[in-house]
Amino acid sequence: MRATLLAILLAAPVQDEKKDLQANLCVRGKLLFSDDFAAAPLSKEWKVAKGKWEVVDGAMKGAEVAADMHAAVVKHPIAFKDLVLQFSFKLEGAKRATCSFDGKGHVCRVILSPAGFTLQKDGTKDGAEKPAQLGKGTIDLKPGAWHRMLVEIRGKEFLAQVDDQVFAFGEHAGIETDKASFGFPVSGETFLVDDVKVWEALPSPDWASAKEKLARKP
Repeated sequence: MRATLLAILLAAPVQDEKKDLQANLCVRGKLLFSDDFAAAPLSKEWKVAKGKWEVVDGAMKGAEVAADMHAAVVKHPIAFKDLVLQFSFKLEGAKRATCSFDGKGHVCRVILSPAGFTLQKDGTKDGAEKPAQLGKGTIDLKPGAWHRMLVEIRGKEFLAQVDDQVFAFGEHAGIETDKASFGFPVSGETFLVDDVKVWEALPSPDWASAKEKLARKP
C-alpha cells in the first residue's frame, strides 16, 4: 500500500492567538465539540484510561503514573470519519505526547516530541499491518512554550500543522474508516492541553492547488 510522504516548513507571521489556524485540506463545517477547561474538575465527557488527568490553571494536565506501567491516556468519544481538530498544547517534561484517533482499534495519530511531530498510520491488532510513518514536521517545541496544532483528516488524507508554520502531510487507505474517539496518550510528565475544538470536515475546493503549493515548498 503506497503512502505519500510530505513535510513542509513554511515561514509565517506571528498568528493571533484568538484566530483559528487556517485549514488547508478541509473546510470547517459545524462545530461538534469544544472545551476550554475554564473550570475544574475535568468534564466526565473525557474518559481517563491511564495516568493522572486534571484541570489546572485553565488547562487539562496529564502525566504518567508509575504504577500504571503505561502511558497516561485520556479520550473523548465522538463518532466521525473525517474531522478538523484544533488544540493548544505545552510540553512540560513529557518525553512524548500523542494526538490519537481510534475506531475498532487504533487508526492513526500525530506524535509530538521536543524535536517536532510525526504522522503515523497505526498497525492493526492482528499484526497484519505494521505502523507506518506518513509525514514529519521539524520544529523546536521548547518545554514551557504554548503552541497550537491543527489536524485535518478527510478520506485517506492526513494533514497536521503547528502554528501555521510547520506542516506534515500523508495519506493511507487505512485512515479512511469510521472512528469513535480522539485522545491524548502521554509518556512521562507533563503535557498540557487547552482550547480543544472539533469541527466537521467538508471538502475544500482549493485543496488541489493548496496541496501542489505545499509540495513545492523545500
